[in-house]
Amino acid sequence: MNELARLVQETTDRLAVRHVGVVVAGLAGDAVEIHGAGRTGPDGRRPGADTLFEIGSVTKVFTSLVLARLALDGTVRLDEPLAELLPDAAAVPVRGGEAITLRHLATHTSGLPRLPRGMVLRSLLRPNRPDPYAHCTGERILSGLSRTRLHAVPGRSFRYSNLGAGLLGLALARRAGTGYGELVEREVCAPLGLADTCLRPDGEQSARLACGHSASGRPVPSWDLAALPGMGGLHSTAADLTAFLRAQLAAERAPDAPLAPAILLTRETRHRVNPFAWTHLGWLGHRLHAQQGRHLQLWHNGGTGGFSSFVAFDPEQRVGVVVLANSRRSVDPAGTALLRRLQTGFGASGR
Repeated sequence: MNELARLVQETTDRLAVRHVGVVVAGLAGDAVEIHGAGRTGPDGRRPGADTLFEIGSVTKVFTSLVLARLALDGTVRLDEPLAELLPDAAAVPVRGGEAITLRHLATHTSGLPRLPRGMVLRSLLRPNRPDPYAHCTGERILSGLSRTRLHAVPGRSFRYSNLGAGLLGLALARRAGTGYGELVEREVCAPLGLADTCLRPDGEQSARLACGHSASGRPVPSWDLAALPGMGGLHSTAADLTAFLRAQLAAERAPDAPLAPAILLTRETRHRVNPFAWTHLGWLGHRLHAQQGRHLQLWHNGGTGGFSSFVAFDPEQRVGVVVLANSRRSVDPAGTALLRRLQTGFGASGR
């Protein structure tokens, strides 16, 4: 077993103790290792590279990449007001004379709350309900916008917002004249050859879909994010997300690679969160302290009622990780630790 395979297997084995099923992928240069452990559900099958998982908020980096693609072809503008892409009846809140733009939504600087109006209180009162989005429809979201108070002037400060990302997905699909799932397929999946990244798995894909579990290991139903798919509605596999990271790692070195201009545009936009971290279009980023090698880490995690996910990479060192689990426990610490091991042992400066 080579060193990359050993590190990926060690991470997989550690996670398997706390999760029902898990798949871990490690990328270092041109090498890729994908390992799975545990089970996908009651049938006891071991998850693997082609097992589908709900990826939750990792969906947001796909939504933002679609934004970059449409901005480059002139369909939208990054600084176009959200109100111009929604129905006339949707009253988008304004604060300090500043309108919410598509850039604000993708960088979580819109000032919008984390959840749609009315869901915050319900989340506090019933945190363990099967699907917090069960009664969240597009009509309710848009009608509630006019009564939504912005927490800050748009563009001023970072405040993570599922609502903002969901509205971005709705707005882009409306401008493109298609559904969100079809838009992601056209703008991202088809160019990169991602066969299993989708909003709704078809019959064959459903047979490969893992069953979600709570943090305690109890089977739970899927969340229905159809009203706000851009914030967390996609399913994917370790194989597809590995191909997605390959495109991210290749963009700066191969400007003619698929989606390279759009990928680079997502990274050109940066909003400083604090002295150590920032947000791009979709991705969150930070650079480690000098004592930790000053390595760059771009990442996003995700979680739904029965799944957790973590995707991260370092374009400078050409390494990346994907961690998918079919239980609600966070996989972030293990994913971050694996990324650091790859940065120090396999990165461009460490070979």
